[in-house]
Amino acid sequence: MVKTLEINNRKKISKQTPQKRICNFEEVVLGYDKKTAIAEARRCLQCPVNPSCIKGCPVKIDIPKFIKKIAQEDFTSAARILKEKNSLPAICGRVCPQEEQCEKACVLAKKNSSIAIGYLERFIADFSNRLIDQSTNLLTDKSANSQQTGKQAKIAVIGSGPAGLTIAGDLVKLGYDVVIFEALHLPGGVLSYGIPEFRLPKQIVRHEVNYIKTLGVEIKTDYVIGKIETIDGLFKKGFKAIYISIGAGLPKFLGISGENLIGVYSANEFLTRVNLMKAYLFPQVATPIRVGRKVAIVGGGNVALDSARTALRLGAKKVYIIYRRSSKQMPARAEEFENACEEGIEFRFLTQPIRIIGNDRRNVKAIECISMMLGSPDASGRARPIPIKKSNFIIDIDTVIIAIGAGPNPLLLNNTADLELDERGYIKVDSNGKTSKKGVFAGGDIVTGSATVISAMGMAKKTALAINDYVKEQLLQKKHLV
Repeated sequence: MVKTLEINNRKKISKQTPQKRICNFEEVVLGYDKKTAIAEARRCLQCPVNPSCIKGCPVKIDIPKFIKKIAQEDFTSAARILKEKNSLPAICGRVCPQEEQCEKACVLAKKNSSIAIGYLERFIADFSNRLIDQSTNLLTDKSANSQQTGKQAKIAVIGSGPAGLTIAGDLVKLGYDVVIFEALHLPGGVLSYGIPEFRLPKQIVRHEVNYIKTLGVEIKTDYVIGKIETIDGLFKKGFKAIYISIGAGLPKFLGISGENLIGVYSANEFLTRVNLMKAYLFPQVATPIRVGRKVAIVGGGNVALDSARTALRLGAKKVYIIYRRSSKQMPARAEEFENACEEGIEFRFLTQPIRIIGNDRRNVKAIECISMMLGSPDASGRARPIPIKKSNFIIDIDTVIIAIGAGPNPLLLNNTADLELDERGYIKVDSNGKTSKKGVFAGGDIVTGSATVISAMGMAKKTALAINDYVKEQLLQKKHLV
C-alpha cells in the first residue's frame, strides 16, 4: 500500500529566475523531477466514488488512476492512461487552466492545496515523449480501440490546432482514414503560432503532432481550404465527412485613431512573427520584427500577457499592460499573471486607450488613455468599466500591441454558402458539433470564439463520436441501396 504524505504539502514547481528568463526564450517552468512527482502523487486521496476531479476535466481523463500509477512509479501505465483520453497531454499540462477545472474540483482544494494535476500530467507526458524519442512506442494500441470501420471511410479535418489534432486522433483510433488540411507551413494551429516558446516549446508541439501521425493521421500543410479546394470539392474527392476547426484568427482592433501608425501590431501578427517565423532569431532567420524601448499591450488575457513577456525578451526596456478592468476581472491565468509580475511587466488597470499618437514620420510616440471605474456586471458577468470624465492622461511609448481578441476568418466561410453562421459570424452547430451542411461538423474557436485548448479538445472528442455515428449510418444506407 502506498503511504500518503502530508496532504497540505503541495510540491512546488521549479522555474528559471526572472533575471535569467527575460533574456532568453527557453521554457520558464522547469517541471517536476521524478522524486518530486512521486511525492506529489502520493498526496492524492484516491477518492473511491465519483472523483470530482474527473468531472472538472473537459476530456474526462481518469485522473486518480494515472496519479496512482505515478505514486507506484509505473510511469508507462500512467502515460497510457493519460493518452486514452488525451492525445496532447504535454501541451495540456503546460497551457490548460487546471486551477479553474480539475484542480478546482479536487477534494483537497476545499481545506488544503489541491493536487498539482497539471504538473503531474506534464511530467508523465514528457516521460512518454522520451520513450518515443527512444523508439519505444508502448503507449497506445490503435487496434484495441478500432471498431473495424476500415479504410472504406475517409474523413477530412480542416485545421491542425488542438480540436483538429484531437478529433483526428480519435477518429483514426475508430478505424477511419483521416487527413488534416493545414493552411500554414507547420501543423499545430495556435499551438505553433500563438503561444510563445517560453510557455510552450515548439519541440513539445512537434512531439504531440508526431504522436498523432504515428496513429495513422496524414497531415497536408500549405493547403488552404477555401482557396486550393472547397468543402464540396473534398466531398467529390471521396471524403465521407468533414470537420472544420480553423480557429478564430482574424484580429480585432479598438477602432480608435492612430491604429494605422507604424509600430502598431495586432497580437496575431506579433506572436506569429515571433513564434511561427522565429523572428527572435533574426538575422539568422529572414523574419524581422521591430520592438521599441517602451511597449504598450492592450488587453488582459493570456494573449496579452504572452505579447508583453515576448516584447520584454525582444529587448523592450519598459512594458505596460493596459487593461480597462481590475486584476480580479482579468481572464489570464493566475500563474501567467504571477510570472509577468515577477518579470517586471507594469500593469495599468482601470485604463482604456482612446487614441494612439504618432510623430511627423507616422511612428508611434504615445498613447492617450482615460481612467475607468467599475459599474454593475455586463453580459459577461464581470463589472462593466465606465469612463471617468476628464481623467485623460498620456503614456510615452513607441510600440502598441492590440490583444483584445480575434474573430472568425471569412475565407473558408465565404466559400461555403450553405453553412449557417451565428450573429457573430461563427459556425452554428448543435450539441454534437453538427452544422447546417450535410456531412460537415465543426468545433473549437470557429464555433465558440476564443476559448481554452482543453475545452476545444473536449468538444472535439464528443464530435468524433457523432461523426462515427453519421458515417456508419451513411454506409449502411448505401449498402441497402445496392
